[in-house]
Amino acid sequence: MLVGETVAVAFQSIRANKLRAGLTMLGIIIGVGAVITMVALGSGAQKAIEDRIAALGANILTVFPGQGFRGGIAFNDRTAITTDDYEALRRDAHLLKAVVPELQGNQQVQLGSQNINTTVLGTTAQYVPMHNYTMTYGRMFTDGDDQARQRYAVLGSSVPEMLGGNPAAMIHQTILIRGVPFEIIGVLSSKGSAGSFSNPDEQILIPIQTAQFRIYGTKRIRSLSVQVADGVPVEQGMVDLERVLRKEHKIRPGADNDFQVRNQQDFLATQQQATQVFTSLLASIAAVSLIVGGIGIMNIMLVSVTERTREIGVRKALGATRLNIMLQFLIEALVLCLTGGVIGIILGTGAAVLLSKLAHWNVLVSPTSIVIAFAFSAIIGLFFGIWPARRAASLDPIIALRYE
Repeated sequence: MLVGETVAVAFQSIRANKLRAGLTMLGIIIGVGAVITMVALGSGAQKAIEDRIAALGANILTVFPGQGFRGGIAFNDRTAITTDDYEALRRDAHLLKAVVPELQGNQQVQLGSQNINTTVLGTTAQYVPMHNYTMTYGRMFTDGDDQARQRYAVLGSSVPEMLGGNPAAMIHQTILIRGVPFEIIGVLSSKGSAGSFSNPDEQILIPIQTAQFRIYGTKRIRSLSVQVADGVPVEQGMVDLERVLRKEHKIRPGADNDFQVRNQQDFLATQQQATQVFTSLLASIAAVSLIVGGIGIMNIMLVSVTERTREIGVRKALGATRLNIMLQFLIEALVLCLTGGVIGIILGTGAAVLLSKLAHWNVLVSPTSIVIAFAFSAIIGLFFGIWPARRAASLDPIIALRYE
């Protein structure tokens, strides 16, 4: 029997039992659709993390106060990071492109009758280019504004909505931060939370010296953001940073750092690993439906072999070989699985797009996942079709012809 004729017979058998064929394919349809949807969700989440980390700056190091030590024994007071460290890095570091101090705290902010509690960040003019922000409205304060301790404020993209105002119309309006009046001179572009608990779009930027002397009253800063020079490996920039800070803090050779350095790339790698594990878990759970669908196909093919025993006897009597019979039933199982796979791909892709539109989830349907799901459905058809096909091929034609 020719392959084309065998495929035609397989489709004819499916058309003759449409309901049974549809129910048989249901497991494959659900399995393939679920795999594509789950992988699309996982891939979309991973892509969103990569984009957000890239937007924050992958070559940025963040310095935090570390554990203090006395006589080799750790104590609870954390060693301070101050503006002296900031000046030392600007002066002595050779592999750093920019150093930005960040003095941060939550403050009451008032605009007219609106009152919110949000993050107020004292920093420098380099904060915007370092973190790849753009100015949606207005401008960023300058180094001159910082030196003059001007009371200027630049709002995160979500702050105008929190204050019930129009971003464009808020430029040059006055807000009160801890009761001190500040003029709004700019509104930043949106960044998103980047998977962290804080949202940079909800913060307000003010000049670092203004923050020190008018709001917080301290030289201590919460952290330093450090950008490694272009073309310099992040690891080398970290070594240069530690060299300067260890000297500034008078740390002896061999002693532990009294500060912490965190790398955005490490954070990205951790998030990617967690997302990949999550995606693999979801895809594995969804793939169980494919196995169940394969078992259903094997079951229905065994029933088909029993129903068509006399047909098999007639074919063998007319000269059909064991290979011809086996190929016929294998192709039928394969057609069922591949047809279910195509329908599952369409439904899975549609479900991913629907989730993106309605639930605003990040999804990414990759051609690789479609190919893998389709190929896996074919493998399922071959694997679970072999036993019924071999059973059909092994029937004795005499006994098959006498079967009632």
